[in-house]
Parts: sequence; structure tokens; C-alpha cells
Amino acid sequence: MTINRIVAAGLSLAFAASLSSAQALPDNPEKLNYAPLTYTPPVAKDHRVVLKNGIVAFIIEDRALPLVSIQAIVRAGSWLEPAGKEGLARLTGSQMRAGGTRSLTAEQFDEKADFLAAQIGSSLGDTQGGASLNCLADNLDDALKLFVEMLREPRFQEDRLKLAKDQILQDMKKRNDESADIEGREFSVLVYGEDHLTNRFSTEASISSLTPADLKAFHDMYYYPANMILAVSGSFTKADMVKKLEEAFGNWPSPKRVVGAIPPGIRSAAPGFYRINKDVNQGRVSVGLPTVLRTSPDVYALEIMNEILGGSGFTSRITRTVRSNEGLAYSASSGIGFGAFYPGRFRASFQSKSSTVAYALQLVFEEIRKIRETPVTEEELVTIKNNIIQTFPSNFESKAQQAGTFAADEYTKRDPLYWSTYRDRIQAVTAADVQRVAKQYLVPEKLITLVVGNQLEISKGDGKHDVTLEKLSGGKITELSLRDPMTMRRK
Repeated sequence: MTINRIVAAGLSLAFAASLSSAQALPDNPEKLNYAPLTYTPPVAKDHRVVLKNGIVAFIIEDRALPLVSIQAIVRAGSWLEPAGKEGLARLTGSQMRAGGTRSLTAEQFDEKADFLAAQIGSSLGDTQGGASLNCLADNLDDALKLFVEMLREPRFQEDRLKLAKDQILQDMKKRNDESADIEGREFSVLVYGEDHLTNRFSTEASISSLTPADLKAFHDMYYYPANMILAVSGSFTKADMVKKLEEAFGNWPSPKRVVGAIPPGIRSAAPGFYRINKDVNQGRVSVGLPTVLRTSPDVYALEIMNEILGGSGFTSRITRTVRSNEGLAYSASSGIGFGAFYPGRFRASFQSKSSTVAYALQLVFEEIRKIRETPVTEEELVTIKNNIIQTFPSNFESKAQQAGTFAADEYTKRDPLYWSTYRDRIQAVTAADVQRVAKQYLVPEKLITLVVGNQLEISKGDGKHDVTLEKLSGGKITELSLRDPMTMRRK
């Protein structure tokens, strides 16, 4: 048989098979049946290694590409800043990378990293520090040496620090330029409190006061091996990587001290309505309150409740009602979080033109009332459960993601059984559970509502619906003035 005849025969068989398959298709896509998804998540303990100097590392081989990724988590953050030094943590984190090392000026460090094609970064946030290295496997030895030198002996070069401080002070002047920035900042203050670690704002005075010596002292206090967790993935053998890490970090001693715990408390503002005047043509609204720690047994029902209410895009109730049906907002949704160190929060938010802010807010309140008073439908419940369960494997999509998840769980002390039991706990949630947690947590009298925008225009309403902020609030609205961007005191 010639090649042409073989090809023709193959095509004929494929066409016949496709016809047979097509004839077997149901007349409606909803009748399609799929085999159950079987997926077993990886287990952290299979990859956990404790180095001799106390570093916990999660090491996962990945030969797909000739690359290596190393992520470091450091137990440090803005909660450790002395009073009057707000901004110290973030500057320490950024200048560890930008400001050179003991043996290399900032310019030499940049040049060497570029020569090695190594991406090296460093940062410090509210509750943890981070550093990263991504490089070619062939360049790992030199890149790892550079990475460890940055972690251990940063220079905090003075001209780089001055440039960073100048940029921060320039950006500080823009704090009140965007209504979105005002809304996000002030809603956090209302939910968590003025003195919460996430709301310790840097000021012109605090940034101006910071010196290389301040950054060095902060670094020296909190950067040491036993205070770090590593997530390592890439093209290597596990045994070889352990050896390289032992050599790279081995002569770095760990002092015998324990970093203080992250403060767990919050002090929310009184429930009710708050507003801030900002001369823009659209109003921004956030409605919410604190939730729970992630150890609460209610987190699974709360997650599903939020997805149905406003977290699942166009299929969620708030989005469908406010955006799709009424056309009052381009984006209207809700989100929920569960804290590892302090309670998370629920937040429903939208942006609408000034005249329709009150009406859109009334619709959001109505959806909250409905989910409290009426059980969700079986279709809603099944749809959300299936979506959560079927997308579950994406949490472990890459080896780097797996190692990073394990390192984060180690840092936050997550229950080791969380990932293996998560889908069963989601599947066990009932409509009654969703209604119960909605009633328990989304209590109207406990909600905090913040409205940012042109309050004169917002108060006029749209002329079509008999609703205003004054009516929704019962006439009790607290006026909040904008903060001075350089001192963060209210004007």
C-alpha cells in the first residue's frame, strides 16, 4: 500500500470514528457525563527538610525547565517597628536588594545579578518578610552566593536609601488623589482600628528620620537562619540541593531569641454609616465587618455564602443585581477573608455614579437580607461547590507553587490536614449551613458602611427611587475628613 493510500485510509477511519462519536453525543450539553475528578494533593512533610542551622526548607525537584526558584519567608514585619519609625520595615526590605551588600556596591550587585541572569528580590510587609531568587540551574552556585550575601550582609547604601525616601515622600503627597485609595485605606481603619498593625501609616517625619543605621539594626535583629523558611524548586536533585543550602547558609549562626507574636486584636469602629467627601463624579462604597480566624469551623460555609452572594463573578447575586440587571456599576462584588493572625473581613463594594449610589447600596443591603432570610437554591449551592472543588488542583499547579504553599503554611502554622480534608468539608456544607452563617455574621446592625465621593451629589439621589443615604442610615451618618497626606492626621 502506498503512503497516500495509508494516509487516506487513516483519514477515513478517523472520519468514521468522529461520526460514530458525534452520533453518541446527547442532544443537550447538560446531559454530558464526565468521569469524576480524582486528585490527591501533595503532602508537605514529604518535602520538608531542617537544615543544621535551623532553617526549615521545602525542596521539590522540577526538571521541566533548567531553572531554580528559591523563596524565603522571614518572621518580621511592620508590627515590630518602633513608634515614630513607621515605614522602617518596608524600607529595610526594599533596600536589602537595592542597596548593595558588604562586598558589593549597589551598582556592582546589580551588574553581577544581570550577568548571571538572576532575578533577585526582597521585601517586608505587615506580617512577614520575603526574598526571592530565580536563576538558571547552571548559574545556581554563583547566584545562590549572591542571594545569601544579600540576606545576610546588606549594605544599605546611603544614596540608594535617599532616592527611595525621596520617592516615598513624593508618592505620599498623592495619597488623597484617588478615591479608590481613600476608600481602601479608610475602610481598613474602620474595620480593624486606627492602631492596628495594618494601619500604622508612615509619615513625612517617620520616613525622614530613617537612617542606614536604623535599617541595619532592624535587619540584624530579625534576619537569621532559624527565623527563615525556604521554598525551593527546580532542576536539581534533592540531595544535591540540601548540600548546596547547607554550604551557603552553614556558617551563618542563629541567635537564641524568639520574635514576638503578631498582635491578634482589632478595635473596629462603631457600626453604622461613614462618609468622606471627594469631588469626583462617581461614588465608591464598601460595606462590611470583621469575620473570623481561619481556624473557625464556619469558614467553609462562609466561603460558599460569599461566593453565592458576590464572590463568583457574573453568577453571584450582587453582581447580577447591581451590574447586570440594573446597570448601576461596572464592578459590584463581595469578598471574604479568614485571618491567620487576626480576624479576616467581609467586604461588599461597588462604584456607581453619584446619583445612583444610594439606590445601588439599597440593592446590596437587599441581597444581604435575602441570603439571611431565605435558603440558597440547590442549583446555586451545587454550582459553587463544583467550581471550588474542580478548581482545587490549581492550588498546586506548579512545583514552585507547591513549595511556596508549604512554606506559607509552616509560617502561619496551618493545620496539616487542611488540604486533604478541604474538599470534603466544602462538599458537606448545606443550604441550612449557608443561611446559618449569613444570619450569624452578616448582621445588618453590625455592618460598617463607607461612602467616598461627592456627598452633595450623592445626597440628591437619582430622582427615580425614593432612597437616599439619609434614609438608609436613619439619618445617622458620621462625617470623616480627609487626612493630611504627610502627617496622616485628619484635617
